[in-house]
Amino acid sequence: MDWFAGDWLGLAVRWAHLIAGISWIGSSFYFMWLDANLEVPGPGGPKDVEGSLWMVHSGGFYEVVRKRIGPGSMPKTLHWFKYEALFTWITGTFLLGLVYYAHADAYLSRPGSAPLTGAQAVAWGVGLMVGSWAVYDTLWATLGKKVPGVVTAVSVALAVGLAFGLCQVFGGRGAFIHLGAIFGTIMVANVWMRILPAQQRMIDATARGETPDFGNSAAAKRRSVHNSYMTFPVIFMMLSNHYPAFYGRGDGSLVLVTLVALGMAMRHAMIAKSAGVRKIAGAVGTAVLAGLIVMLQPQAAPASITVVSGPPVTFAQAREVIQTRCVACHSEHPTDTTFTVAPNGVTFTSAEHIKAFVERIRFRAVETKTMPLANKTGMTEEERAILARWIQEGAPI
Repeated sequence: MDWFAGDWLGLAVRWAHLIAGISWIGSSFYFMWLDANLEVPGPGGPKDVEGSLWMVHSGGFYEVVRKRIGPGSMPKTLHWFKYEALFTWITGTFLLGLVYYAHADAYLSRPGSAPLTGAQAVAWGVGLMVGSWAVYDTLWATLGKKVPGVVTAVSVALAVGLAFGLCQVFGGRGAFIHLGAIFGTIMVANVWMRILPAQQRMIDATARGETPDFGNSAAAKRRSVHNSYMTFPVIFMMLSNHYPAFYGRGDGSLVLVTLVALGMAMRHAMIAKSAGVRKIAGAVGTAVLAGLIVMLQPQAAPASITVVSGPPVTFAQAREVIQTRCVACHSEHPTDTTFTVAPNGVTFTSAEHIKAFVERIRFRAVETKTMPLANKTGMTEEERAILARWIQEGAPI
């Protein structure tokens, strides 16, 4: 594909994905907040009203009422919230293929391991998304009805195991995005295969003049709650893969699990029904965030990054490493097949440019070793040591 067309396609899909995601997440969290804040009617109130509240927005005042449906109580027009989820998943899946599967050598391979082919990457990714939904849904459709607490613990344990497993299959960036894709697939499948059908069964019962089975409502609500707990982790995983301090570590799986825990704690702090529970969740989330910050601290200060001792390194030696391993992407006219323009505008075409980005070189090539991407140009440990010594000596040019 022509680079110009590819950039426009990528922009269009990202834009559509973001718009659809905002619509889905916004409406989802709005209704979760509503459920947590509805005021139950007092004695003598309408029997078909489960709760209500008044709100103000955009210069208007609104009364929202949650009702219990029954024969003859359905309105003429019923508004559904469902296509936002579907379009978010469709655009997200397309983006996964466009960015990650089309460039598996750069984004999915684990440095030091045999690179995944495009077909292998797709097979692993799709298989894990479908398989994870099947396991999750089977658990909650069977044991989840009888022992939800136990199944919750099992689900969390499986998610942790999945995070660690993904980091063995893919490089850090690919592992992070795939756990987000798996959660997103479970979420949209919950909407279209469990929540909407359950609500439709209740509507169909009222149309037949029957009292609907409110067990369907409880089952739909349970899946909706699950979705709300996965939402923040998905957003974190979408963002964090742009930052190598998160995905580029040897203990990336532990960082990934911690990000998921942080997202779930944030959700609980925002929309739990009890104010006390919200405070506890907020405190837990704060503690997890503090632990994550400590965990991600560089293991060595810049002044002590020397990997091996050796003679002083000249700029010519450092530049030779950069020219050999980095300039294929980071130049005004990249020759790499993945990048047609320099990533993030970083170029090493002059001594001044190299000097300007020396801290980024230190962080990405020496400390986290996340550059080159998937080490596709084969930078050796000796070459990283040359850069380390040159930087420690003040990076003279």
